[in-house]
Amino acid sequence: MAPAKSSTGGKDMYSVILPTFNERQNLPIITWLLNRTFTEQNLDWELVIVDDGSPDGTQEVAAQLIKAYSPHIQLRPRTGKLGLGTAYVHGLKYAKGNYIVIMDADFSHHPKFIPQMIEKMKQGDYDIVTGTRYAGDGGVYGWDLKRKLTSKGANIFADTVLRPGVSDLTGSFRLYKRAVLEKLFESTDARGFTMQMALAVTAKAKGYSIGEVPISFVDRVYGDSKLGGEEIVEYAKGVLQLWWSI
Repeated sequence: MAPAKSSTGGKDMYSVILPTFNERQNLPIITWLLNRTFTEQNLDWELVIVDDGSPDGTQEVAAQLIKAYSPHIQLRPRTGKLGLGTAYVHGLKYAKGNYIVIMDADFSHHPKFIPQMIEKMKQGDYDIVTGTRYAGDGGVYGWDLKRKLTSKGANIFADTVLRPGVSDLTGSFRLYKRAVLEKLFESTDARGFTMQMALAVTAKAKGYSIGEVPISFVDRVYGDSKLGGEEIVEYAKGVLQLWWSI
């Protein structure tokens, strides 16, 4: 099937791009919550699931969800673990919405914040609205002190070096105008765990406006975290590379 065009016939549509790897247990919950959230708000929506060859049956669960929530679900699998950033690029090819939501599949991002992000974007005509754990009444729940300090320290480090004006530079719960995200993908090389940071910094450099909505981030209930020591090193390198290039 050919990639979808971005036209929605003049009506706003929200496409949620959801990268997955071994999320069989989380996927039905997050899909149910997305359906409830968009239905209650009377908004046109779709979910684009980009699965990187999960061996746990994630794609089989996705196939069942496609039947249950038709026509709101797409499954666009890939052959293996090709990286978080490229998953978003892949999903955007098939997304039909003129607004794009990116978020995690592990239930750490609650869909209840999406209406607030949409309202924030409309009120300020922002190009991007990002969920923040580190402003207003936002917070992190389920992490031990070491992980909280690591995350907060990473954001302070990046803010000190890059001065992006965003309180949660590593956050991965965002709402984009589609045209803006397409432009950012064209000019951003980072495709790993540093991608969220690179998109925000590049957006600021290009003059795009970014609004923030405080969110509650909850550690995953099912499955294992994908973040490890290698990703932390990659992040530090990414900050310095961005500082050098922007």
